[in-house]
Amino acid sequence: MNSEYRIYIYAFLSRVMSNILDRRFIIDLKNNQQLLEIIGEETQQWFTKTEEETLLEALNVDYTSLFLLNMQPIESFVLDAKNETLVGLQNPAMAFYFKHGFELNMDQTELMAPDHLSIELAFMQTMVYRNETQGQMEFMNAHLFAWVVPYMLGMKSMASTPFYRDICDFMVEFLAADYAFLSNGSVNE
Repeated sequence: MNSEYRIYIYAFLSRVMSNILDRRFIIDLKNNQQLLEIIGEETQQWFTKTEEETLLEALNVDYTSLFLLNMQPIESFVLDAKNETLVGLQNPAMAFYFKHGFELNMDQTELMAPDHLSIELAFMQTMVYRNETQGQMEFMNAHLFAWVVPYMLGMKSMASTPFYRDICDFMVEFLAADYAFLSNGSVNE
């Protein structure tokens, strides 16, 4: 796994988790058979056989149901039953970002929590770009593995589209593979 691939996948997953998918993103995805194949066979077949408008509606309904109505992909919501989002450096993810020079302006995003999965994945993208291997390992251990794997496994059972079922599996598999990649020291070779 090279850095370019890792950066691309973290960026892709960050976008997928940030909000409902827009028409342009769906068209681009529909035309990217290689990425669809990586995500999952069921997703690839569904995108190939389904009209754009049907994809748009089904994906937006599924995203809303899964990640807005059921359980938002926010670390503090998943790990703390209070459903409170800590702000500033009180938020452990935000403190980690600050420690590693990741500037996050919450006024520039619709995401209201610094520990939203989309932001955490964007942070990992930045860490890969900067080649900060130790920070990547620390963040995976302290944050991503603490909640993303069980969260995605739970969300998969509620997904109604092949895309989000496969994304849940893909994210778990990618994070595990990326962690193994980092653990083997392959990034430094």
